[in-house]
Amino acid sequence: MNDSIPLLIDTDPGVDDALALLMAFNSPRHRLLGLCITAGNVGLDHTVANALKLCEVAGVSVPVYAGCDRPLVFAAEDASYVHGRDGFGDIGYAPAHLQPETEHAALAILRESHAHAGQLLLVTLGPLTNLALAVRLDPSLPSRIGRLVVMGGAVTGKGNTSIAAEFNIAFDPEAAAIVFESFPDIEVVDWEAVLRHGFLHSRFEGWLAAGSPRADFYDRISRKTRLWAEGKRGDHWHSADALAMLAALYPEYVIEKKRHFLHVETAGSQSRGATVVDWLERSGRTAQTEIVLKLDQARFEALIQDALGVPV
Repeated sequence: MNDSIPLLIDTDPGVDDALALLMAFNSPRHRLLGLCITAGNVGLDHTVANALKLCEVAGVSVPVYAGCDRPLVFAAEDASYVHGRDGFGDIGYAPAHLQPETEHAALAILRESHAHAGQLLLVTLGPLTNLALAVRLDPSLPSRIGRLVVMGGAVTGKGNTSIAAEFNIAFDPEAAAIVFESFPDIEVVDWEAVLRHGFLHSRFEGWLAAGSPRADFYDRISRKTRLWAEGKRGDHWHSADALAMLAALYPEYVIEKKRHFLHVETAGSQSRGATVVDWLERSGRTAQTEIVLKLDQARFEALIQDALGVPV
């Protein structure tokens, strides 16, 4: 009998996503069923190619499912200015020999939810377009998900894309609204938690210099982003998706969280994409969101090192 936890990841690789995926590839307690890919950080052709390449570099064989190539309703700007035009730092890597599956990512989510009903750990690291589409195709989907962990939001309005909004939610607010209205239990690791869990650039550079194939590849694809981040955010490197993956894979390392109702704003000249939290329980709505506030920093850094193939 296989006691490993079935894991499905929806992602838009992305330098940040790549580090989180390396953590997932490395987990001894999870069985990775596949990667569902959406547009977000860059266009879908690039995010699919990046997922395939990362699997090849890491020596991991998992299905990769291409999904939505745009938000549900309105067009949105990508984050190529952070991740590079191809999402992996524009290093010109040789394309992977692997190929994506023919099944759409939303259909893969539905199929795996039936195959692992009540047990499936679903982690979303990008815009929620694929998941929203899956919910619209089958509204009973939430009842079959064991845990849903979302990287997204800015729970007190300190956004990274606009004044109030975080990128993953702001890229497709309509999709995010569908997900938060449909799922009764969502665990959220937001951008503000990420800012509280940075680690020194100098320390990270030491890990990347360790010489493992994973560290070497990640060093190359993240160099442009690291330079951009150091100029924007100072001495600390922040990996949003890796922090969400920590909470997903190792919930025992979550030190503090609070449960509240969370609403995704889809209108407003300054607030579109904002995640509005009912901190004082004024709405009368049932709290559906566990907001992760603090995680074990030492464990976080050790797991990143391990994922990069660096001795801890």
